[in-house]
Amino acid sequence: MARETPEVPMASMADIAFMLLIFFLVATTMDMDAGLQRVLPPMPEDDQIDDDQQIRERNVFIVLVNARDQLMVEGENIPIELLRERAKEFIANPNDEPHLPEKEMREVQYFGEYPVSRQVISLQNDRGTSYGMYIRVQNELAAAYRELRDELAQDQFGRRFNALRDTEQEAVREIFPMRISEAEPREVGGS
Repeated sequence: MARETPEVPMASMADIAFMLLIFFLVATTMDMDAGLQRVLPPMPEDDQIDDDQQIRERNVFIVLVNARDQLMVEGENIPIELLRERAKEFIANPNDEPHLPEKEMREVQYFGEYPVSRQVISLQNDRGTSYGMYIRVQNELAAAYRELRDELAQDQFGRRFNALRDTEQEAVREIFPMRISEAEPREVGGS
């Protein structure tokens, strides 16, 4: 007489697996990637005319990062620690130097007629540039704008930029607009 092997009830196994799945989904914490905080410009309106005006060479600040994470600013190799100060000098052009960006007089709320720089920062990376170096360069360029805006806000309003009302912030942004143009990464090796 052969004995039959008792069967293990499998009916509740799917329920148990489902409960475990829900438990781990609820109990697990997700690491959020810290990215770049950028506000894209608004879409152009349908009736807007394309502006084919060329940007003058003196108005462009060229920042290159190669595959070996070396930084070249305006044709000169520099350490990343100097990038912020060089960018601030370029953006503000405090002494109206002829090799730095042109300025045009604009009517700016709270400031009246004020000289506004026509600056553009051109950031170009090699395909081999590390993500860490890319983020460091982005952070230094954004910090240059942030510091200039804070200095102007302190001078004009006696408060830091983040403490200003929306209309005051907009006026400061009009004087120091963040213009960082990123070119498509190139495959240039370790140059």
